[in-house]
Amino acid sequence: MKVYKIPEATVIRLSIYSRQLHYLKDAGVETVSSEEIANSVGVSSAQVRKDLAYFGEFGTRGVGYKVEELLGYLTKILGLDQQWNIVIVGAGKLGSALALYQGFRERGFAISAILDSDENKVGESLDDIVIEPMDVLESRVKEHGINIGIITVPAMNAQDVTDLLVQAGVNAILNFSPRVLKVPADIILRNVDLSVNLKVLSFNLSYNR
Repeated sequence: MKVYKIPEATVIRLSIYSRQLHYLKDAGVETVSSEEIANSVGVSSAQVRKDLAYFGEFGTRGVGYKVEELLGYLTKILGLDQQWNIVIVGAGKLGSALALYQGFRERGFAISAILDSDENKVGESLDDIVIEPMDVLESRVKEHGINIGIITVPAMNAQDVTDLLVQAGVNAILNFSPRVLKVPADIILRNVDLSVNLKVLSFNLSYNR
């Protein structure tokens, strides 16, 4: 992490803790211990306390954490106390599915624009957003204050799309294409390669037989 210099694994776990706290809050649970959080997400209670300790002292010894209060802290730490606007490039099956997923907006991520180079898709609507051509990218980024770009195009086009997103002023990119992308040092890049995750599952299934 650029600001806090926190291990990425810790940030991922904080996100998982946050999700669990949402479930507990919705269930009407008022307090929770580090051990209960740990058991629900598959880590040790010491790990939970260590992760939280990067940001200060939370909870009361012998009592635990107030669910709503800790959720509020994690929401702010993860930057989810504000809205992040997103552009999806690639309105194929995956891009369309992501555009229609309501869970993003519930967590502070708003799909502000969907772009595609296929003229046959331009003009179609996904929920309440009309698919637009690539040449409006820069204007949409400025108009909506878009911070994040999601790439769901074929591998052969992914680097070109990445370059366009960077040029348009997008600061963070989530890449679903199976291609290693090159970005400037100040651009945040995350890759989601579904085939790699399937291979990991395949390895574990084979190794544990």
